[in-house]
Amino acid sequence: MPIRSRRDLQIDDLRLLADALRAANSAHSIHTALESVSQPVIGHRLFTIMRFDVTRSEVERVHSSLPSVYPVGGRKKKANTKWANHVLHEMKVFRCTTPEEIRSAFDDHQTILGLELGSIINVPIVFEDRCLGTMNLTHEAGWYLPEDERTGILLGAFLIPVLIGAK
Repeated sequence: MPIRSRRDLQIDDLRLLADALRAANSAHSIHTALESVSQPVIGHRLFTIMRFDVTRSEVERVHSSLPSVYPVGGRKKKANTKWANHVLHEMKVFRCTTPEEIRSAFDDHQTILGLELGSIINVPIVFEDRCLGTMNLTHEAGWYLPEDERTGILLGAFLIPVLIGAK
């Protein structure tokens, strides 16, 4: 079992996120602020944000903590998969904690596992009963717990204004 080092979400975290939304380049500011805040609160080794294009049934990466492997602008088709139905259409958090679960859920499982990552939490960003995208955190096997889902939903809500405003 991994040693889980984390801290509770603090009011200063929320201030940092609120200030990021007020910044001139709010999309970049909130992406980097969420990456920073989620690290000590939930934990991640890879942090990405995807925008969902419902008309194309695809997601596009708008932020990546590891752009050399997962570059901004990368797209993935997400039509007719269990993952897409669960996250993008039912708007439920997806959490897996083993390499086996990653293999069964993701086409790019070799890349993920090659980075020695074994747990994923995908948080749908939902506004007015519509999925705008996802916030994705990846860590070592066994890392994520149910309470991380609730914290992820709270933090992910700060993405709503920038995902709505994105073209």
